[in-house]
This record gives sequence, structure tokens and C-alpha cells, in this order.
Amino acid sequence: MEVCPRPATSVPSLPASSDPLNLHLALLVVYSVAVVGLGLWTSRLIRTSSDFFVAGHRLGPGLIFSSMLAANIGSGATVGVAGLAYRDGISAWWWSGSAGLASLVLAFWVGPRIWALAREHDFFTTGDFLEFRYGPAVRAVITVLLLIGSLAILAGQIIAGAAILNVLTGAPRWVGSLIGGSIMTIYFAAGGLLGTAMVNTVQLVVMVVGFLFALPFVLGTVGGIGPLFAASPAHFSDFGFSAGPGSGWTLLFLIGPAFIVSPGLLQKAYGASSARAVKVGVALNAVALMLFAFLPVLLGMVARTTLPDIADPNLVLPTLLREQLPAWLGALALAAVFSTEVDTCDAILFMISTSASKDLYKRHIHPDASDADLLRVARIAAFVGGALGVLLSIYLATVIGALTIFYSLLGVSLFVPVIAGLFTKRPGSAAALAAIVAGVATLLTVRFGLAGASRWLDPTLTGLAVAALAFTAVAFVERTLQRARNLQ
Repeated sequence: MEVCPRPATSVPSLPASSDPLNLHLALLVVYSVAVVGLGLWTSRLIRTSSDFFVAGHRLGPGLIFSSMLAANIGSGATVGVAGLAYRDGISAWWWSGSAGLASLVLAFWVGPRIWALAREHDFFTTGDFLEFRYGPAVRAVITVLLLIGSLAILAGQIIAGAAILNVLTGAPRWVGSLIGGSIMTIYFAAGGLLGTAMVNTVQLVVMVVGFLFALPFVLGTVGGIGPLFAASPAHFSDFGFSAGPGSGWTLLFLIGPAFIVSPGLLQKAYGASSARAVKVGVALNAVALMLFAFLPVLLGMVARTTLPDIADPNLVLPTLLREQLPAWLGALALAAVFSTEVDTCDAILFMISTSASKDLYKRHIHPDASDADLLRVARIAAFVGGALGVLLSIYLATVIGALTIFYSLLGVSLFVPVIAGLFTKRPGSAAALAAIVAGVATLLTVRFGLAGASRWLDPTLTGLAVAALAFTAVAFVERTLQRARNLQ
């Protein structure tokens, strides 16, 4: 029995000729032009690959905070969470809340430690760290997995941006995907990490102001929080509700590991000016994430009450903002949502461009590449990644579906090798490779081979557990063999 039946009808798009929609579009156009302009302006500051990859190690706590938070509040935390709340209620908080809890681990334990290693050994990417700990084979395997997974999450962000344009104009997804993908690709390829940190600061202000202004108006349409819960299904008020993997508190297992070891976030930490900047910036980001998590959840719950016939979860938030707010405020709120999709895209493009240029091109294809060549390949990789993300966004169904692919793959492949590499004596590459292979194989087996076998058989959690067991077992065998050789 379904907890929340899927409605059969969708909300039609309004014609593009109405005055409120012209205001919405005008604000989005002005905003998009400003973002691209800022990215192009910062390109004059990018002279070396170090500037592009790690911002010359000059990001203070403020820029670490704003760039981390802007990267973490993307399509999943806004459009996706509103769709989850439309189905599950208040327990959808766990999507962004889990990211906030994981960010505390990154702030105080993982981030400062890996920043110190990056500064000492001049790491640009997570692949640099993995090769330092385990060797080139591990780096190569992770690079391939990251490139595959990153395209899925990039597609998820682009889907959300396209949904906004669909609600406003009725434009098909491919048109919205092309527009949104072009904007984020141009400004990222121009400015690199430094440019995105500056753009993210602007986007963060737009996003927070838009949501904070929108929430009181939207809650007013249902009489406030009390009447909202009274008019909602019983499970909507249950913070501990879960319908199984990918719902409620189980999201902690899906989201948490990925937000501790995400290459895009670790590379932002590399750009910090000090270990203190990492701690303060990432910790503030964690607190802000957990507080912000309630905003799209409440918006999604209001939409379930006032607009009960939305069939596509991607359209819940943009439809609510369009229909339940005054035109000027709806325009501001939609610009805020659009900004979250764009600013998270740059973090994903960062992973794609750095993995393709530094971990693949320079390490395995052209080891003697000059700094200028590396910078050029990174920018080309960003453009190619953006184009592939647009194509993939046309075929994947929902924001949450696309992001789930990425978070699952990231968690089961990277979490055990990165954490073990930071907090244990140097293990061998065999242990890391065993963890990666076992984790990914288990994830695929449970998700596709055992689908429906058990409501609570979580593919990501199972993959993480098997990866940890495989790492431990192979590391034990490696140590045993080493001791035997030492005794001979």
C-alpha cells in the first residue's frame, strides 16, 4: 500500500505572454547575464593551473563558507526536497540535514587533515591524495567512476533548472537544459575555483533572501504551520518517518558518506588559506545547511495542501512559487531556485574538469604537459562535461533519481579508501581496490538484482558495509604476508 499516491494529473504551464511571467523571465535573464559576466571578469585573475584548481590557496573562512554552502544547496536540496516533502512530509529534512551532519565530520576531522596533506604535497585533486596513499591504479579507477557519477549529478542540477523554465514558458526540457547548461559552463570554465567562489557568494545572497521572503507568504496561504500539519496526511508530521531506502532518516546513509569525501568539496578545502579556515568555513556551512533544510520541506508540504494535483515532483517547487506568491516575490524566489541549480553545477564541473585534466590527462596520457596545457585541458573538459550533462539531463526522469546515482556511487567507492587512508597507517593498493570493487559490485547487485527483495535492504548502506569488510580483510592479509616476508 502506497503511503502517498502519485496524482494522475500535472499542472499545466501558463502562457509566456502574461505580465507576471515576463517579470519572472526578465529577472532570470538579468541574473544569468550577471553571473556569466562575473565569471568572465574573474578569468583575468587565472594565470596558472594552481589558480584554477585551488584558487592559489587564498580562500578564507567566508569564501569557504559561501562556496561550500552554495555548492551543497543545489537541485536536490530545493527542487528535489520539495518533491520529497510533497510525498513524505517533514521527514524530507533528512536530505539536507544529513549533508549538514556529514559536513561537521568534514569540518573537524577530515577537512583539516587532508588540507594539511594537500598543502605539504601540493595536491590539486582527490586523485592526487589517492595516488599518494595507494598508488596510480587506485587513482585511475576512481577517476573513471567519478567521471561517470559526476555526469549524473550534473544532469540532476540541469533538470531542475529546466523545470523552472518549463513552468514559466512551457519550453521543453531540452531547451531549458541547453540554456542552464550553457550559463554554468561558461562562467566556470572562465574563472575556475576562484571565480566560482566569488559567484557563489552572490548566488548565496540571492538564494537566502528569496527563500526567507517566500516562506511567510506561502505559509500564510494555509493559515500557518499548525493548520498546515492539521490538513496534511498523518505521517507528514513524523520527523522519523521513512518509507524505506531513499526516504526519511535512511537518507543519512545515502547522503552522509558522500558529503564527507566528495571530491568537489575536498578540493574546495584544498583552496583554503589555513586549517582554521577549513574548520570555521565548513562548520558554518554545516549549521546553515541544517537550518535551511526546513525551508524547501515546508514549501513542499504547502504545495501538497494547496496544489494536490502535481504529478511531476520536479515541478512542485517552481509551480508553488509561481502560483502562490505575488509576481515580484515569485520572480525573486524563482531566481533564488535557479541560482541554486547553477551554483551547484560549478562544483560538479570542477570535479569533472580536474579529474579529466589532472588525474587522467597529465597522469596517464601526457605526463610532461606544461602548466598552460593543463589549464587548457581543464577548460576543454569543463565544456565537454557540460555538454554531456545537458544530453543526459534530457533522458533521466527526476532530480532525485539522478542525484541518487551519484551519491550512491560516490559513497561506496570513495568513503572507505579516503577515510582509511587518512586515519590508518599506509595500507596497500590491493585493500583500496578491493573496497572499491566490492562496494560498487554490491551496490549494483542490491539495486538491480535484489530490488524488491526487502523493503529495508538499502543498496548504499550494504555497499558501504561490504566495502569496509573487503578493505579490512585484504589489509589483514597484506600485513600478514609482510610480516612473513620480514621474518624470512
